Amino acid sequence: MNERQQIAMESLTRIAEGLYEDLDKGDIPHVQLPLRSKRNIEFDPMTQVWKYGNMKTSRSAKTTQGATTLLRTVYTTDFINQMIRDNKSSTLREMYYISEGWNQAKFHSQDESNLLAEDLETMTSCMREDFKLRPEEGSAHVYGDINFEIQTKKGPKVTNCMDDVTEAGFGIPYTVEKETFGIKGHNLKFVMAIETGGMFARLIENGFPERENCLLVHLSGQPTRSTRRLIKRLNEEEGLPIVVFTDGDPWSFRIFASIAYGAIKTAHLSDFLATPTAQFVGITASDILNYDLPTDKLSDKDINALKAELSDPRFTDEFWDTEIHAMLEMNKKSEQQALAKYGLDFVTDTYLPEKLTQMGIM
Repeated sequence: MNERQQIAMESLTRIAEGLYEDLDKGDIPHVQLPLRSKRNIEFDPMTQVWKYGNMKTSRSAKTTQGATTLLRTVYTTDFINQMIRDNKSSTLREMYYISEGWNQAKFHSQDESNLLAEDLETMTSCMREDFKLRPEEGSAHVYGDINFEIQTKKGPKVTNCMDDVTEAGFGIPYTVEKETFGIKGHNLKFVMAIETGGMFARLIENGFPERENCLLVHLSGQPTRSTRRLIKRLNEEEGLPIVVFTDGDPWSFRIFASIAYGAIKTAHLSDFLATPTAQFVGITASDILNYDLPTDKLSDKDINALKAELSDPRFTDEFWDTEIHAMLEMNKKSEQQALAKYGLDFVTDTYLPEKLTQMGIM
């Protein structure tokens, strides 16, 4: 058991103890936690990330539903503490099924168990990785000249993410904290997080990581927490600039926002996950015009998402306001692969060098 897990156990135990103290005093058991909504997102000028503000919500046993939630909370804290003591881990899906044996406390859907795990994070200021809870989704991958030290059953092992892996790259584990995941030297100038697998493979095939001393991170869509955590560590501990290369649509803009500013759903962990110095190099409305890229028409969902981003505090600066309004006006979106209109080498020989030079990265 490491120090972070010990802190998690103590914090979870205090939650359960608080409920029992309410019962001993004859009070209705309750817990208080930050309100997790866009209304409660505030910019922290000290850390330059978006975090939850001071608005709170309460859960109490005044209603049957509230009492059930608190009962589940006690069962879940006990389950997590037992995992930490036994040095075991569980996926979020497994925790949902384990609750089948909790009688009236069992979850009716995995959404309920996932939300409770997030609530426990906000109440303890710990991460679910400290709770030994693992996600179901597969890991993202990295490719470039960097050495990672991981803990295996045979002891620590150092892997170079270019020489010791295939072109699929090195799979990022679900936890990348210093206690079990070390960064042991590199020959890199910057890190590029890439949305799509096709573009990740294109840059590797074209030799971009070797030529530009770049680490590629395949995000596999919306990035996992371990991916965002690793990106933040590479930026803070190694001083590597971070750029994010995505498609040109509202959903891709949100991928960038989750890396740079923090996601609304995990705003309580922005200090751990967000990299506020990250820069966007993905397809913009300006790129569609400047490079005459093939496009698709915005769907109604795209339009609604773009309009919602105009009121999202993470998109209030001049750059995003201009690009989002321009995309709405032209009613068009475009993909990374649209750059192939000019040949398979255009993205690595022209587009990225031009944009990264303008940004001061290359």
